[in-house]
Amino acid sequence: MIKHIAIIMDGNGRWATERGLSRSEGHLAGAKQIGKVVDAASAMGIESLTLYAFSTENWKRPEPEVTALMKILKEFATSELPAMMKNKVRLRTIGRTDDLPLASRLALLKAIDMTKNNDKFTINIALSYGGRAEIVDAVNKILKERKSSEPVTEEEFRNYLYLPDMPDPDLLIRTGGNLRVSNFLLWQISYSELYVTPTYWPDFGEEELRKAVESFSGRERRFGGLNKA
Repeated sequence: MIKHIAIIMDGNGRWATERGLSRSEGHLAGAKQIGKVVDAASAMGIESLTLYAFSTENWKRPEPEVTALMKILKEFATSELPAMMKNKVRLRTIGRTDDLPLASRLALLKAIDMTKNNDKFTINIALSYGGRAEIVDAVNKILKERKSSEPVTEEEFRNYLYLPDMPDPDLLIRTGGNLRVSNFLLWQISYSELYVTPTYWPDFGEEELRKAVESFSGRERRFGGLNKA
């Protein structure tokens, strides 16, 4: 049973370029696609999505593009809030979100607070996020807070991640065709199934999600063990 899907939402810029649009228009089209995918996932019985929206490395992009992305983020948190409340969707974030501009951060914090008791579906949005950064931040938190000198176990280490209660993804989807994980959820995807599609994120909808889920359903997850007899 698939409960948690993580998605690297790639291809917004290429989608826009192929249509003679600006990269910012591609990011806007991608943001509009999130609600459609959430609705489709919820209808399939999936419980949560973790979406890679902005990485720690994305700060290196041209300033106008970053500014546009932060504006889109603010507008998304505001415009989608009524739908999230109606559909009982909880919004959370992972990453170094203190690095976000104040207006975007405040809009997110409001949406997170308003939706915190919603229990039908969960969206985790990775913002200013990097898998290596999360592990480093966890280690530094351990060094600062932990009193015991006993070795740290994997179970204990999880408690220092950004969202300790977030289950590992059953499936990691990457849109846009690139064959890499791009520093996303390095701890959590150790045994996630991978699915890559050439479809750009703004074109990724219910049909594409269903294809990914069907691919997952045909696999046997062994977690390091042997094939079942």
